[in-house]
Formats: sequence, C-alpha cells, structure tokens
Amino acid sequence: MSTDFPNEAPRKAGQRILSLWFPYLAAERLLRQRLGRSWRSRPPAHAPLVLSRQENNARRIAALDERAEALGLKRGMGLADARAMHPGLDVVEADADADRRLLESLADWCDRYTPLVALDGEDGLFLDVTGCVCLFGGERAMLDDMLARFFHQGFEVRAAIASTAGAAWAAARFRGRLLVAPGEEPALLTPLPPAALRIGPETCGRLEGVGRRSAGGVMAMPRAPLARRFGARLLMRLDQALGRLDEAVSPRLPVPP
Repeated sequence: MSTDFPNEAPRKAGQRILSLWFPYLAAERLLRQRLGRSWRSRPPAHAPLVLSRQENNARRIAALDERAEALGLKRGMGLADARAMHPGLDVVEADADADRRLLESLADWCDRYTPLVALDGEDGLFLDVTGCVCLFGGERAMLDDMLARFFHQGFEVRAAIASTAGAAWAAARFRGRLLVAPGEEPALLTPLPPAALRIGPETCGRLEGVGRRSAGGVMAMPRAPLARRFGARLLMRLDQALGRLDEAVSPRLPVPP
C-alpha cells in the first residue's frame, strides 16, 4: 500500500485550533426569540420546528431543530413530504441574513477567548487558541467553560480542538466533542466518512462508488491517481487536515496590537 505522502509537514509548532459547530443555529435563533435565551435550561413543550425556503419549483427544509430531526426529517427534504408525514410541524420562512448576523455576534462573543476568530460557513467558527488555553486552565477547562456558557444562552454546540483546522472540523462534526493530541490526526480521520475531509457530496459519492467509504480508505490511495480522478482539492483538504499543508485561521476582525 502506497500513500506517497511528503515526509515534511509544515504545521506550526504548538498550533491549536478550536472548531465550533452550531447544528441548530437557525432554529435556535427563533426559539431564543420566542422562549428566552435560557430556554434550554427549562425546555418547554413546543412543536417540531423547521425553516423552509424555495428551491427551484419546490419548498424544502433549510434548517430544523432537534425535535424535527428526531422525527427523521432532514435538510433538503421537500416541505410537502415533511408535512404529510408530520402535520403538526411548525414551519417558518428561513432568513439567511438573520442567521449570518447571529453567527457574527457569536464570533464577537468568542473574542473573550482569543482575538483570532473566523467564520466557518453558515453554522461554524474557527478559533486559533494557540497559547490562549493556559489562561483558562487548559483545553478541557476552556471547552467546559465555553460550552456551558453557550448552553445557558440557548445553543447546542459541538466543539473540538486539534493541531489543524481540518482535524478540529472533522472531530466537531463527526465525533461531537474531542481533544485531538498533536500527531493523532490520522487516527482520528481513518474511521470517519470522506465528508470529514470537507469535500462536497459529489466527490464523496464518487469516492464511495469506488469503495472508499472512509477517510482512511482515501488516505490509502496513491496520491497521483487520487488527484487525477478526484481533483487537487481533495488532496489539499487531506493535507490540510493532516497538517502537511498550512491552513491559517484568518480572523474576521483586525487583531489588536
């Protein structure tokens, strides 16, 4: 088995990246408005909530809360089908701009931990916490403090810290909460699905079509055929996650002097 990986890794010495994922951010925006910011401390009964938007000629689920997800509903599902299955759904129009403003406000709030905070898509943040965690009693203590504060503000958060943004992202979304020690990135990624490499669903489908149903299976493929068949972006994401290619967290706000 040949992976043909380069021998040298340009990872920054001591770098630690925190990935935060808010899987129900859009629904939580509405629930906080309706029920108060501390609604998770005493969650009242409410109908399963979905947010919908028009896509081409159909209305589809853009976001949902835990109760709707527990019913088997998923993002991208047709709203008519969802309502036929569960007539009691609470359906609200999606508002991407409002969701973005909320995510930006959460990024501002995270400045208390580090000034290096970057937006990650529509529902995530990256924090470069290199050299910061000692101020909070270490990585685990900092995570405990941060997640407890988010909970009391009405947010469900998945979080992980690793030496690369890619590994932290994968751990947050596919393991829920984890501290990944330096050098443990391959062991983390190996059993996870290809989507853990931050690649699109089309590439994931093509990989699974040739029997590569895990990131470990992707890592086992020779690099040259992998690039020819699936494109350079897959190699880039793999190398970033493993720390063989540098990926800086670009803060959304200027870093104070």
